[in-house]
Amino acid sequence: MPEHNPAVESAMEGELALLTTKIRCSPERVGALLHPDFHEFGASGRHWSRAAIIASLAATTEPGARPVAVSALRGVQLAPDLVHLTYDTEYDGSRAHRSSLWRRAEGRWLLWFHQATPFSERTT
Repeated sequence: MPEHNPAVESAMEGELALLTTKIRCSPERVGALLHPDFHEFGASGRHWSRAAIIASLAATTEPGARPVAVSALRGVQLAPDLVHLTYDTEYDGSRAHRSSLWRRAEGRWLLWFHQATPFSERTT
């Protein structure tokens, strides 16, 4: 059984919150979970800045949209202020392996880096 780790649990809580429509459609709520230096390599291959991802999520997230399905969520604390999460998602028929780095800054866990890699049943 995995050992209880408050840092990993906090990062997981933040990650799962970012996948909800309630958070995604609110630039303020998304921004509160992203590190000032956040960046992402999306499943599309695009490199996203903090400002670009906040704007895109607010513009494309419809209230009441189906939730993103998450599976195989795991985490490890790499250093006192750094947590690495991995998991898979499925949404509208698209699947992706995901990797996130969460950093503690000013006493809060914030998403610092995220990468999504699309996959299909044949490539798993």
